[in-house]
Amino acid sequence: MKIFTWSVRIIFCAAALSVLLMSCGGGKPGSGKRAKISVEIYDRGTDGGKTDPTNNQWTKWIKEKVLADENIEVEFVRVPRFEETQAMINLMAAGNPPDVSITYSYDNINSWAGMGGIYDLSPYIDTTLGDLKNFLGPDPALPGRELIRRGEDAATGKVWSIPGKRMNLARLNTFIRKDWLDKLGLPIPTTTQEYYDALVAFKEKDPGNVGRNRVIPYIMTTDVRWTAGNILESFLDPAVSDKVKWTDTVAERYFLLPGYKEGVRFLNKMFNAGLIDRDFPLYTNEDTLKNLLKSGVVGSFGHNWDQIFRENDSLFTDLKKNVPDGNWVAVDCMTSSDGITHKISYDPAGVYFFVPAASKNPDAAMRYLNWLSKYENYHFIQTGPEGIVHTIVDGIPKLIPGAPDGWIQNSAQNIDYTPMMNGLFLETEEQSIAAIAAGYPWPSELVSAAYNTSMRNAKPGPVVSTSSPLTTIGPLFQTLVDKSIVIFVESITCPVGSFDKVYDAGLADWMASGGQTVLDERREKYRAP
Repeated sequence: MKIFTWSVRIIFCAAALSVLLMSCGGGKPGSGKRAKISVEIYDRGTDGGKTDPTNNQWTKWIKEKVLADENIEVEFVRVPRFEETQAMINLMAAGNPPDVSITYSYDNINSWAGMGGIYDLSPYIDTTLGDLKNFLGPDPALPGRELIRRGEDAATGKVWSIPGKRMNLARLNTFIRKDWLDKLGLPIPTTTQEYYDALVAFKEKDPGNVGRNRVIPYIMTTDVRWTAGNILESFLDPAVSDKVKWTDTVAERYFLLPGYKEGVRFLNKMFNAGLIDRDFPLYTNEDTLKNLLKSGVVGSFGHNWDQIFRENDSLFTDLKKNVPDGNWVAVDCMTSSDGITHKISYDPAGVYFFVPAASKNPDAAMRYLNWLSKYENYHFIQTGPEGIVHTIVDGIPKLIPGAPDGWIQNSAQNIDYTPMMNGLFLETEEQSIAAIAAGYPWPSELVSAAYNTSMRNAKPGPVVSTSSPLTTIGPLFQTLVDKSIVIFVESITCPVGSFDKVYDAGLADWMASGGQTVLDERREKYRAP
């Protein structure tokens, strides 16, 4: 009787295991085994007509097609876009990150890899990930290397993450109200001093007739390193070596690079002259900034190179509604010490995607990533159905403003759903470049001018393959980011005469809070290209 009982139990367990494998195993096409995976997707809110990022026409199409093609069932997991670093840290620490995860923080990738928290992708590169490998191609920053192996551990050959490929390397622009310049008879600024003088004129003469107590010559948020990035980075010493640029960039902040302090000093001067919105320390997100830009009271701001053209924010569209002759133009006037308008462009590698070690279905996650890399799939996700999301103009897809019925793209070219690419990728590079300008519901010449302004004298930061993964930054990253905000706010808003004392004290605290630890490791593990 006992033998029979145990036999039944064994048969039952085997049957249960079979059902379990069929429901959540690797599930290769045609095997009859359906796989289930979770995929991270950025939540950018719903302002401007944006949809629920986990439930819209795009997610419906992806789910249905990948199920038909690969027998994979996809669940999208939302992560707040502008808190993504901390959100991913929390998910990784809790042991339940999505099977396909993404982050812009390569430092955190290294940290998680060092703790054994990421799946090694190297065995899949020449097999499961063949389409992805071919799409990414060679690494422009590391001759002789494949871009898919950018995240390779130099000591072990393991690949902890794979970067997305950027078609568009433009990063930041500074925008100014051309209609205000025209009313004052001022030319478009070509130097830092001319730009400063224009802001002073905006403050003193109120060319927009918004009221002298309401006019805001320059606006930014507490994310100063981004919303004033072009100003700050123009003060960096152009002669500094690539080695120092890499080793002394800590937590993606440039406080330790020669000249950066003078950029912060310049913002302090602007603030004390009344040129920066005095309430900027309250702007911990971009809601107020965007509303003020739309209302017509702001003279200048810095942001993504194409921010005014992004229809999901409607900055230009709504400005025109409130101020019919309102006009933004990108300016190239932040001159460095050598007289050149140096800027930092994006690296050809964009967001990093990875499969956490906690994933129960790494095989299916790899197959999903490879599925996304096939032209028929990513092209539809980027352009959608013709006549609804885009029209064809001169052979190039051009987006239709206000796509209906859940077809709006929450991110430009739907990059949130295609982590292996940033920018519109068509069948040829020439078509893709032409599509950058045509990909917005604005005259292509306006977009092209902004793109060219952002790319003029622009160079990406150095790329380094370290001797071993960087491990110290992960648990320190958010602390350093939070304290960087304190440095910016306190040193910009303090009296001019107190700047050095306030800035130096803030930087000393930043270094003592982990900055020195991260710096020491970067200098130790630096390996010349």
